[in-house]
Amino acid sequence: MARILSIDYGKKRTGLAVTDPLQIIAGGLATVATSELFDYLKAYIAREQVELIVIGEPRQPNGEPSENLARVQQFVNRWRKAMPEVPIQYFDERFTSVLAHQAMLDGGLKKKARQNKGLVDEISATIILEDFMRSKK
Repeated sequence: MARILSIDYGKKRTGLAVTDPLQIIAGGLATVATSELFDYLKAYIAREQVELIVIGEPRQPNGEPSENLARVQQFVNRWRKAMPEVPIQYFDERFTSVLAHQAMLDGGLKKKARQNKGLVDEISATIILEDFMRSKK
C-alpha cells in the first residue's frame, strides 16, 4: 500500500500529515511555507509512494465557503494538471483548528508551544487525515 497525505492549506503556512504505508496511523509531517508547498510535495512524492492527497475544504460553520476556499481551489486545479497520477480530493476541515488547540491543551503543551501556528497547522492536517480515515471505515 501507499501513504495518504493530508493538507491544511493556509495563506502563509500549510500543515501536512501523512499515514504510514499500511494506512493505519496518521502523523504530522511538516509545516511548510505555502509558496513552497508544490515543490515540497513533488519532492516528497518522489521519495515516498503516495496514493492520495486529502486537502481540507475550508468552510464556515454554516457550510458557506470561507475566504481561503478560492486559494485552495487554485492549488487543487494546479495539482490536478501537473500531477494527475496522484489524485487529490477535498475533505471538510471545519473545526480542525479548534480541535488542534484542544489537543495541544490536553497534551499539556505550555502556552509558548500552543502559540506556534505552524504546530497548529500540522496538528490540523493530522486531524483532517484521521477524520478522513475514520470516514472510510
